[in-house]
Amino acid sequence: MEHIFNKGKDQTKPTLLLLHGTGGNEFDLLPIAEQIDGEASVLSVRGNVLENGMPRFFKRLAEGVFDEEDLVFRTEELNKFLDHAAEKYEFNRSSMIAIGYSNGANIAASLLFHYEDALKGAILHHPMVPRRGIQLPNLQDISVFIAAGKNDPICPPEESEELQSLLKKANAKVELFWLNGGHQLVTEEVIEAKKWYEKII
Repeated sequence: MEHIFNKGKDQTKPTLLLLHGTGGNEFDLLPIAEQIDGEASVLSVRGNVLENGMPRFFKRLAEGVFDEEDLVFRTEELNKFLDHAAEKYEFNRSSMIAIGYSNGANIAASLLFHYEDALKGAILHHPMVPRRGIQLPNLQDISVFIAAGKNDPICPPEESEELQSLLKKANAKVELFWLNGGHQLVTEEVIEAKKWYEKII
């Protein structure tokens, strides 16, 4: 997978896994990683799927309707890539925190839904529920921060509440932060994500 790896100044800190939104790339979230923790290593990945020329992490059938078969395949593909990257760049595979926005947040959530040891934690900006009707792994050692917009036309508030509920039922520690805005990623939620991050590391 196309990616960037920036080795951090402090190797004891988690590696930040950056996952962009639809139409983005591996450069989009680098400024946010710098704000969250300027000393941590960063692995930023570009989605392998193109939708009308726009990179994504998995296919969808329509707005808000995921191609579940492709989602499962791409989630496994990303998880294997993370194993490979940890070996190549010599970082701690069990200490990764994902920072995802929109489609990137959805693939990060899918990693949590399918693998109990894929991530140490996740910052999910405007995510949706990746899959329904499956048994989640035990996420008792995992912390998750969700930022959601009360007026998000793509991801309604009930979606964020359901995601929080499903993760909590799987024993994850979840913090849900509400914004008055829509689907755009704003400074306010990055500031709150940083506070959350500093509490959990």
